[in-house]
Amino acid sequence: MPTEIIMPQMGESIFEGTITKWLKAIGDTVAIDEPLFEISTDKVDAEIPSPVAGVLAEIRFPEGATIEVNTVVAVIGEAGSAVAAPQIPQNLVQKSAAPQVPQTSVQGSAPRTDVRSSPLARRIAKEHGIDLNRIAGSGAGGRIGKDDVLRAATQSAAAQPFVQKSAPPQAAPPDLSTLPADPVPLTRMRAIIAERMVESVRTSPHVYTVYKVDMTRIARLREQHRAGFEQRHGVKLTFMPFIAAAAVAALRRFPIVNASLASSADGLAIRYHRNINLGIAVALERGLIVPVVRQAEQQSFAALARTIADLALRARTKKLLPDEVGGSTFTLTNAGAFGGEFGMPIINQPEAAILAVGGLRKEPAVVTDPEGNEAISIRSMQYFCLGFDHRLIDGADGGKFMLEFKKALENWDQEIG
Repeated sequence: MPTEIIMPQMGESIFEGTITKWLKAIGDTVAIDEPLFEISTDKVDAEIPSPVAGVLAEIRFPEGATIEVNTVVAVIGEAGSAVAAPQIPQNLVQKSAAPQVPQTSVQGSAPRTDVRSSPLARRIAKEHGIDLNRIAGSGAGGRIGKDDVLRAATQSAAAQPFVQKSAPPQAAPPDLSTLPADPVPLTRMRAIIAERMVESVRTSPHVYTVYKVDMTRIARLREQHRAGFEQRHGVKLTFMPFIAAAAVAALRRFPIVNASLASSADGLAIRYHRNINLGIAVALERGLIVPVVRQAEQQSFAALARTIADLALRARTKKLLPDEVGGSTFTLTNAGAFGGEFGMPIINQPEAAILAVGGLRKEPAVVTDPEGNEAISIRSMQYFCLGFDHRLIDGADGGKFMLEFKKALENWDQEIG
């Protein structure tokens, strides 16, 4: 008996979703729980698995279409059933899909085609720079599936955010004459980002303060503990857990930076949050998403590291849940990931502040020993920029927060684990 596939409701406040990609074509065999299509909503991008096994008999909406929840988007027939006219109805073809910008390829970047692997596994491997030839498949006949690649990605430096890496080989620039002549509609995620950025700038009077932090002690600790930490906890030791832990320590001392403004009968009021829900901005090819480390103040250093690595990986492989991308009270964003000294970020509403992480550099600095003697030494230095809502946070409060944050990093005394 045919089974109708509906657009799922990915969270209580979500009423529609955009089909960004069909992972199966009409006539393809589909296994139970096998990814069928990808969607994008206001909160999260996700792969939608098939609830039954069978053959994809009908696709009712094309890629790019925005559909209300509980609307039938496809039909799966029984295995072995005949499928006629394997195509999307002509009145729907490219009705909502955005024109595609021509893509260029990097020579040697594509996995070998003779390796037995699923299309999803190959895509994830390409995104994370993983050589499929080095992965042992757990499927029939050694076939590599998505879980095999995800396990490898967890142990790969490519799966870790916030680590300064050398630039990858650059592809030849595209031929500008091949780009679309007409305006290209924004993707659903890009449109949402645009709306929220304009809303934030209109809502909050942004003020910025930039501090330079001596990260030499952190760099040495990381180098000393990185091998043992990965063996014990299964994730690489990056700089981000140190930064996150220092931010949490400073937020506990100055809760106004973790607060937000709320409407009341008498106008605006301060809402203090009893938990620190730390947003971690993750850059994607199609935009930016901010998964959340909930109750970060209750997590150990090792737990923070594991959670950050897990959220970043699942953000890039579209495995986040709707509840994991909302409700943050303070956000960290890595402006230095692409070599920048520091960035001046826009506040993630309804938060009151956001901290941008700059690039880590070795440079000469004047240091003073306990006896007061001064000397020039090579130090690992990093800029951090705090953007805050001046309606709620004064410059003095922002400065006190940053001094506490700086002190936590330069005089690190937490257990790494």
